[in-house]
Amino acid sequence: MTKAEKKQLRYDTAYMRMAMEWAKLSHCKRKQVGSLIVKDRMIISDGYNGTPTGFENACEDEEHYTKWYVLHAEANAIMKVASSTQSCAGATLYITLSPCKECSKLIHQAGIKRVVYATAYKDSSGIEFLKRAGVEVVALTLH
Repeated sequence: MTKAEKKQLRYDTAYMRMAMEWAKLSHCKRKQVGSLIVKDRMIISDGYNGTPTGFENACEDEEHYTKWYVLHAEANAIMKVASSTQSCAGATLYITLSPCKECSKLIHQAGIKRVVYATAYKDSSGIEFLKRAGVEVVALTLH
């Protein structure tokens, strides 16, 4: 491993650990997911899965199914950037769970060029789409 690769791995590990901490803010019981968007070594946005602003915090209904309007962590982070003066163009998304196919479209359209995830989602079509779109995808296992 080159010196540059070691440095990148060090940063990737640190940002992923931060995304894992951010996931703990989620009120979802079934799965807590956190994300960070980093550009030029600066965190420009963060997000975790949960209900939209102004809604109750419970993510699951009485039958323990996730409510249809729960937002995914990466969607929340991308929307925060959209409502700011920042841009995701060329950024890296760190996410604790690999993106679903719907969020993968948002990631690509937002101009994010690199996605680092810790755990694979049950459906890999989001990752396959990102690779096809030319987004660098990295699976990062933390010890």
